[in-house]
Amino acid sequence: MEWVETTGRTVEEAKELALDQLGVDEVDAEFEVLDEPKSGLFGRIRSEARVRARVRPQAPPPKQERRERRRGGGGGRREQGGNDESRPREPRHGATRRPSTRPGGRSARRGEGGDVDEPRVRPELTQEQIDAQMEAVRDFLDGLLDAFGVDAQVTVAMSADEAIEAAIDGDDVGLLLGPRGATLDAVQELARRALQQHSEDSLRLRVDVGGYRLRRREALAKFAAKVAAQVLENGEAASLEPMNAADRKVVHDTVNDIDGVSTSSEGEEPRRRVVISPA
Repeated sequence: MEWVETTGRTVEEAKELALDQLGVDEVDAEFEVLDEPKSGLFGRIRSEARVRARVRPQAPPPKQERRERRRGGGGGRREQGGNDESRPREPRHGATRRPSTRPGGRSARRGEGGDVDEPRVRPELTQEQIDAQMEAVRDFLDGLLDAFGVDAQVTVAMSADEAIEAAIDGDDVGLLLGPRGATLDAVQELARRALQQHSEDSLRLRVDVGGYRLRRREALAKFAAKVAAQVLENGEAASLEPMNAADRKVVHDTVNDIDGVSTSSEGEEPRRRVVISPA
């Protein structure tokens, strides 16, 4: 996944803009702070914060760990749940995630006291571990469908960007959608938490019901293009309704391909929205 670079009045604002472009939650992204904001006279901003970010990749284990495996004899597979203290671990949901390292071994950011965070590398997952995570998602969603009394089929696959994609299809899946996909978002969050409990090194997860997300992306892209045309015509900025990061990415991607208009994000989650303005 390529890096995206954004600027903002604060580091947090620049990070939010990067998440909009990536279309993921902060837990699924890693950041590098390139420049801190600098203040001028009378509190004015002399230069903005600049960060770059990308979707957290699945990196191979460190060379030292691979050498230790070879010295251990046989190159056997590491068992899940073992007590190997040398294995790098990702924090569970809700814990502070340390950023990845920059080229050259420097940390992505500094702590409040100026100390450099130690680098962390996400262990490479075996196919067996990936299959186990996919099966865990399938089992959880099957159990959820039984609890709802919904007769539907669950399909789980890996996407090109190394995320687990689960699709729920059937004749009576409207109950799992809710107004504007609110229930679907809740189902996805529950499935994501269940996956994190199953594995500390859980993959990213996307859940769709009856092709709703695909249809919404297409409709949202058309709507964003229509609003952009209105902004071009009357020269006035337009603020859209609050959206999640994935929907905001659709708007940003659509409008950024149109000359004469630009986008920005305003507000705090979950009321964060996209503003389309004349360029």
